[in-house]
Amino acid sequence: MSCRQTQELLDAYIDKELDVVNTLEFERHLSECSGCRAMYDQYQQVHDSVKSQLSYFQAPAQLENRIHAQLRSAARDRDAVVQKEWFPHWRSWAMATAVAVVLTLGTLVFKRSQQFSGTQLLADEIVSSHVRSLMANHLVDVPSSDQHTVKPWFNGKLDFAPVVKDLSERGYPLTGGRLDYIDNHSVAALVYKHRQHTINLFLWPSSGADSGPHNLTIKGYHVVYGTRSHMIYWVVSDLNAADLGEFVREVEK
Repeated sequence: MSCRQTQELLDAYIDKELDVVNTLEFERHLSECSGCRAMYDQYQQVHDSVKSQLSYFQAPAQLENRIHAQLRSAARDRDAVVQKEWFPHWRSWAMATAVAVVLTLGTLVFKRSQQFSGTQLLADEIVSSHVRSLMANHLVDVPSSDQHTVKPWFNGKLDFAPVVKDLSERGYPLTGGRLDYIDNHSVAALVYKHRQHTINLFLWPSSGADSGPHNLTIKGYHVVYGTRSHMIYWVVSDLNAADLGEFVREVEK
């Protein structure tokens, strides 16, 4: 396994998503390559540190208790209907409707919590990749301020063509691009600058409708994400929120 392959599989290894063969190859390379081992140690520390700062949505205990209480009450009422033939039919229908409403509410709360947690986990991965690119001296694979040099470089390396914009006149010069590995697939990472601040723009295709932008702050980094023209974008930087928002507006045009 090469150093490049090892770097691309760092996230998957730390998340224990590699199969046995790739895990053994990965660990063998780490034992033989001091540079990759140092990178792994740094990234593991950053990964653990960022993850410790995340807060996940959890439904309040009162809501869970209320749902269980209503379900038990509805079940008792249902049993009473079965045992007493004189019980009004409309009341039985009302109890059944109440059960359906409670179950639907519980399902929606659960799905919402899962969606929120998934977004936070992806944001964690995005911030970690940004920090790793700065620490590992692997910010760009193709260093260039020319969009016509950076865009063709991705040909044959990705199954989509990322949009590469020249935003130098807006104060956000392009410095290059690289391949990255986010959410279990290869993505395009475009690197811009604003004064002394580095901006990572991650892109990959989406079949969903346009949405966002949405804003997060994780461990001092501002993160903006959304979907535009069938392309998911994630932007991360230590740049202030106002200037990063202006950058995102230029990207969305």
